[in-house]
Amino acid sequence: MKSALISVSDKTGVVEFAKNLVSLGYRIISTGGTAKALTAGGVQNIGISEITGFPECLDGRVKTLHPKVHAGLLARRDDPEHMKQLKELGVDTIDVVCVNLYPFKATIMKEGVSVEEAVENIDIGGPTMLRSAAKNYKGVTVVTDPRDYGEVIERLKNDTMDEKYRMKLMYKVYSHTAEYDSIISGYFGSLLGEEFPEVVTFAYEKAQELRYGENPHQRAAFYREPLPVEGSLPQAVQLHGKELSFNNINDAAGAIELVKEYDEPCVVASKHTNPCGVATAKDIYTAYMRAYECDPVSIFGGIVACNREVDARTAAEMSKIFLEIIIAPSFTDEAMKILTVKPNVRLLKLDVTKKPLKKQYDMKKVVGGLLVQDKDETLYSPEDVKVVTKKAPTKEQMKQLEFAYKVVKHTKSNAIVVANDFAAIGVGGGQTNRIWAAGQAMERAGDKVKGAVLASDAFFPFSDCVELCAKYGISAIIQPGGSIRDKDSIEECDKHGIAMVFVGSRHFKH
Repeated sequence: MKSALISVSDKTGVVEFAKNLVSLGYRIISTGGTAKALTAGGVQNIGISEITGFPECLDGRVKTLHPKVHAGLLARRDDPEHMKQLKELGVDTIDVVCVNLYPFKATIMKEGVSVEEAVENIDIGGPTMLRSAAKNYKGVTVVTDPRDYGEVIERLKNDTMDEKYRMKLMYKVYSHTAEYDSIISGYFGSLLGEEFPEVVTFAYEKAQELRYGENPHQRAAFYREPLPVEGSLPQAVQLHGKELSFNNINDAAGAIELVKEYDEPCVVASKHTNPCGVATAKDIYTAYMRAYECDPVSIFGGIVACNREVDARTAAEMSKIFLEIIIAPSFTDEAMKILTVKPNVRLLKLDVTKKPLKKQYDMKKVVGGLLVQDKDETLYSPEDVKVVTKKAPTKEQMKQLEFAYKVVKHTKSNAIVVANDFAAIGVGGGQTNRIWAAGQAMERAGDKVKGAVLASDAFFPFSDCVELCAKYGISAIIQPGGSIRDKDSIEECDKHGIAMVFVGSRHFKH
């Protein structure tokens, strides 16, 4: 008689699965809580101790770690010597294994969880059985995902459990145990403050298949971290519109990170991962209008992120142009009525004020490797601010400079941002030299440039940027400093009566 060993933490569908196995002639072996659930569901089963002849012990820490279990799993059915040894040892084969693991992830997500509680939810017997069964996939059907129950039963019933499908089940096992171990190692690494270990593993779960990647000929999918990251795009609730695309997700994530920089009502307009409009104001309507005015051309087909509720008046203005995505903590009922007239605009509800509970890293994939760094979460330290020119910025100018520096931090390098009255009025990003970025930003600012402030994400290598600032009428500059030719830029500022501060913190974004 064939045997199926069932021991699951997630009991979704397991009673029906077991009943189907019984109808196909399998005897059911089970453990602990699973045995109780099966018995309550009317499924006759044999306790694991009846198979091993050894009682569960140590508060359930030892149940299935026994030669009679693992010999029954690992014996090759096509090897006469293996089968002979099983007979001599009085061990029966186990032909189906259905296991999912202790809820370690759910445990560590609970508020105030102790290390001891986390440790007790590290499964030992489950992964061991899964790995044994998966190694012997040609002879053992191994199931770890309740979503596979239906197809497994159909294949067993119709005798279509071919090697390719068995290999797929094996693959899912090792993916599952790899994710499980990654979450455990990540949790304890975080407790220990391990930042850049010799070996690093990251687990991600597929959130959705995407229609295509950056371009239509590229296939793509979106994966999220298994532990929720507060205030991040995967936590957004889509209220309306088409499915997000690869570029939507990439662009929206950048807009979200920039709008988080501000406590005041703020709107960020973004296009191709670069801000094309940013403003803070007393209310979200005014912030939107002033962000729009920065670049009414580029915002078309762009993404807008807000850190306050979108009301009817703001929605009415937004609806006048084509926007791919609007992100906000909430939308009034009236705003929803206005915005949902357009079937394709994506409306995402996300509280962007929430901060991640654990440290985040920035990662960039390169062919053959992975770059990992701390997330750029600082702007500059007040004690590092140095007025390097004869003329000092006023308090109001310093506030404007800080506003602009937050924008430039999230703009692709080389980056220059011109701002006035807490609104970006010119953004120059992604240029191969700084003078081009400066010219682009100041030209974009147009008539509003005179008296505005300017931020640079890195130092000026020459005085040419200051010369251009003087030509356009820039009143104050913020930059990291650190060039061997800083003196040239300082002298040029003094020549034209421009205030300049160094802050010592560069913000390249590549």
